[in-house]
Amino acid sequence: MKGQEWYQADDVAEEYDDKRFSRGGQLIDRREKEAVLEAIMPVEDRNILEIACGTGRFTVMLAQQGADVVGLDISAAMLQQGREKTKDAALEGTIEFLRGDAGRLPFPDDHFDTVIAMRFFHLADDPKAFLEEMRRVSRDQIVFDTFNRFSARSIYNWALPMGSRLYSKSEVAVLLAKTNLTLEDVEDDFIAPYGLYRSIPNELATPIRTLDELIGSLPVTDHLASVSYWNTRVR
Repeated sequence: MKGQEWYQADDVAEEYDDKRFSRGGQLIDRREKEAVLEAIMPVEDRNILEIACGTGRFTVMLAQQGADVVGLDISAAMLQQGREKTKDAALEGTIEFLRGDAGRLPFPDDHFDTVIAMRFFHLADDPKAFLEEMRRVSRDQIVFDTFNRFSARSIYNWALPMGSRLYSKSEVAVLLAKTNLTLEDVEDDFIAPYGLYRSIPNELATPIRTLDELIGSLPVTDHLASVSYWNTRVR
């Protein structure tokens, strides 16, 4: 996986949420959480694994919605941030954070109802192998996102501390076919790049987001979207 050393640094973990999901990044956080909930609903009583859970943004949210959730990540520093978020929440027995490798998941076959991986596939050196491992431990559903090749994401990709893997729709379709997953739904979003939202105050980001959604609702702009949310089923 790309950028492992950078990702596991203590200072990166401590600043991760503030740098990415404050200011205009709040809009990104809200939209990503909506996409996950829309794909999984109803969440209550589902047994869910989140791969590359980071600081637990989705892990904690899903536990609060009534799911039994395991958050797995390679970074001990990120996991500690996630555990801190659960201290004041009534989540005992419904959430667990584990350190582990997404390429060798420490769970038996068909162990979870749903497996999710957000902000992960752009770092994957071998996306097919990771997706096969996700499929192995899921008995029903896999939800993930990808950053898209023909989008504004490519403009600032070079400036990131680790390179991102960008995907075309056809590449993802091939991945799904090779891993025996059936596409149930895909949503495309964010014509404007994430970096723009993170760099401006929320009051400026909000009207830009409104325009972004308007432009993004046009069918001809689907291929320009920065991110796609994939909802798939195990065959």
